[in-house]
Amino acid sequence: MISDSLYIQNSGTNGCPSIEINDLCHWFGKGSMRRKVLNSVSMKIDPGEVVLLTGPSGCGKTTLLTLIGALRRIDHGNLSVFGCDLRKANRQVRQQLRRQIGMIFQGHNLLQCLTSEQNVQMGSDLLKGLSYRARRDQAREWLRAVGLQDHINKLPHDLSGGQKQRVAIARALAARPKLLLADEPTAALDSVTGREVVDLLKKLALEQSCSVLMVTHDPRILDVADRVLKMEDGKLISA
Repeated sequence: MISDSLYIQNSGTNGCPSIEINDLCHWFGKGSMRRKVLNSVSMKIDPGEVVLLTGPSGCGKTTLLTLIGALRRIDHGNLSVFGCDLRKANRQVRQQLRRQIGMIFQGHNLLQCLTSEQNVQMGSDLLKGLSYRARRDQAREWLRAVGLQDHINKLPHDLSGGQKQRVAIARALAARPKLLLADEPTAALDSVTGREVVDLLKKLALEQSCSVLMVTHDPRILDVADRVLKMEDGKLISA
């Protein structure tokens, strides 16, 4: 079980939704190859809400996550995160916003030259007012929480795909985000570990008022959600 010391109460988002999207569209490619991948998406997610996003591969789910995470420019429509209009936000504002967002993507994005502990500590390093020892201890506790206490000093090339995914999850949680965006976080995990991970995410949402938006094809975890949204051909078809 994870220690309650890893959780803090969020200061809140002044009553506004964590995510507010209106008529969001996005295209890839140019000229004759230009293709619309998001079509008039509108949605809201409140602080502390856990929302699952389902739908077939290629329907725009991951693109939506990257736009919410301020990793892409907005083509059309409006998208606000914590009340910040991303369409108007400059590079510095987007960088500051990303410090409040935890991201878990399928590619893991671990630094190959760092151990599991050091990768997770990159999340703790975003927190202000903690000593090096406190940040290291938190990194170790998050690794214990995802079942990797015996792999603290291993480099990514010595870990399996599922273990790398758990390191990436621990790193995202270590930053104590206000918003967590997760793309298939249980895809490389067995059923027991997958359940433990989504229970951690639910605990984060409840105790830290952290909003969670999770893309998944895993029917075993649908019960963790406050809402399940379905996307098809770039559109939200249920909410």
